[in-house]
Amino acid sequence: MVDAVLPARGLGRLPWPWAGPGGAKDAPGCLAVDLHGRGPRSHQVLQATRPDALVAFGNPRAGHVGPEWVAGEHEVLRWCRLVRTVGGVCGPEDLRLGPPDPPGGRGEHVVVHPGAAAAARRWPPARWARVVAALVAEGRPVVLTGSADEQRLCHQVRCASGVGAAVRDLSGRLSLPALADLVASARLLVSTDTGVAHVATAYGTPSVTLFGPTPPAHWGPLIDRERHVVVWHEQSGTPPRDANANRLDPALDRVSADDVTAACDRALRPRPATAAGTTPRSVPARPAS
Repeated sequence: MVDAVLPARGLGRLPWPWAGPGGAKDAPGCLAVDLHGRGPRSHQVLQATRPDALVAFGNPRAGHVGPEWVAGEHEVLRWCRLVRTVGGVCGPEDLRLGPPDPPGGRGEHVVVHPGAAAAARRWPPARWARVVAALVAEGRPVVLTGSADEQRLCHQVRCASGVGAAVRDLSGRLSLPALADLVASARLLVSTDTGVAHVATAYGTPSVTLFGPTPPAHWGPLIDRERHVVVWHEQSGTPPRDANANRLDPALDRVSADDVTAACDRALRPRPATAAGTTPRSVPARPAS
């Protein structure tokens, strides 16, 4: 369904550097969909491409009429609701990008992704190193992943673990499809609340996700929840803080290496076998706690 991907940073530039459908006067039926947030800036960026229609949450400052943005709503349920307002049929199960259990089975490798876009969601490298060392000590093959900008971080984690020779560092070396394939075939993914965690949810890959500024009730997995372990050191109902802050979030800072290794042990335990031809039971769609 995607014809092209246009890399873009920030919302400051208008008009958006886009010359394809939606930016051409003779391109009928062009539709813009704002998946960034509630606007107004993201709405305005898309409106500047001159689409025939914009699907987005309502925002008077952008002059757009749409469904109400509900504070505290789980992100998955929020965007499914947006799709339904324009006649689509959408639910959490539609997040899947493949079967929960690959036909060829899962590999034994554990993917550890220590980075995140913002400092608020970057758990300290020394603690990541302890988790990596514990996984290797249990005989688990560990693969480190990250962007090109996170190669230094991954190198630091690998060296500090003291088991560097037993760890593969693929940071900065994987395309997005290759990263998705690696996660889809993994025995486990360990990360903070960042994009790769949602890739694991989409492929049914067991995961351990460390939450900090944003509670799992807003961003945690809603399908196959028996496969996913969240680490969250706040009380249920705690409001979210700035996920893009420039310092480590205090809730994430309270997460210890022992917390994460225990969560990994729990996630790696064999799950009860399911009947032939069936997939594991999905927990009803409700926010994680």
